[in-house]
Amino acid sequence: MEYPEELIKSGEIACKVRERARDYVKVGSKVIDVCEKVETWIKELGGLPAFPCNVDINEIAAHYTSPWDDSSIIPPDSLVKIDIGVHIDGYPADTAVTVCFNPELNRLVEAAEMALEAGIRSIKADVKASEVGYAIENTIRLMGLKPIRNLTGHKMARYVIHAGEIIPNVSTLDGHKLREGEVYAVEPFTTLLDASGEVRDGPSGYIFQFQKKRAIEGKLSKEILKMIQTRYRTLPFASRWIMREFPKSEAKGALEELLRSKCIHAYPQLIEMKNRPVAQAEHTLIVTKDGCEVTTAKY
Repeated sequence: MEYPEELIKSGEIACKVRERARDYVKVGSKVIDVCEKVETWIKELGGLPAFPCNVDINEIAAHYTSPWDDSSIIPPDSLVKIDIGVHIDGYPADTAVTVCFNPELNRLVEAAEMALEAGIRSIKADVKASEVGYAIENTIRLMGLKPIRNLTGHKMARYVIHAGEIIPNVSTLDGHKLREGEVYAVEPFTTLLDASGEVRDGPSGYIFQFQKKRAIEGKLSKEILKMIQTRYRTLPFASRWIMREFPKSEAKGALEELLRSKCIHAYPQLIEMKNRPVAQAEHTLIVTKDGCEVTTAKY
């Protein structure tokens, strides 16, 4: 079965950028520098960001990217998740790596990576998603750790990062079967045994997505909405991307109007309920008859 060349190329770019990011992130690095560097590398290699680079520290499991004026830095002894999305002509790749600056938490990273491998090994056409979840959860629990039960992998489609079907990180009753040719991101999240094993919604992570065109009044709001629809379509975007092209104070007000009118929605940061550290590993794959092809594992 042949796949779009853009789908394979997106995976190759995401893999290269992930490995660069693994070495680039240091204690004391500015978070905004990490975000901007990752997004620049994606463009230099011939892709576009499929979503803003996420830099999620310690108990933040997902959905934090820097605002335009971010002063935060990578703290000592931290667990840093770098989540990267790439697309070419809408064909996506999604991958993540956890960089650990606390030796006591290395086992969280190892468990996430081993669970990802176990999940991938269990995948082929007509396998139930619940079986993949069992493989992931069993691997994590055998290492004396917990999965995050309310975060999942997800099916992807052209210009759509979350395309409905999921891959759970725990054993469930989800009976849907994976089909040949489908594209999924598989992403185990691990935490400590004394953690809740669930995430809650926190404040905005400065990531937004087009929702629906509705009546709005502001001239700049209309201009920004048109740009969002044309440039990003249904893909997530960062507020700092908007601030880069429009006067910052006016753009901030326009985004607030778009939020109030529900033309766009904001992604909340996802935070472990007991504020315990979380690690993540992630690959994108194409389901095949006898297994799967991992697009983000090679270049």
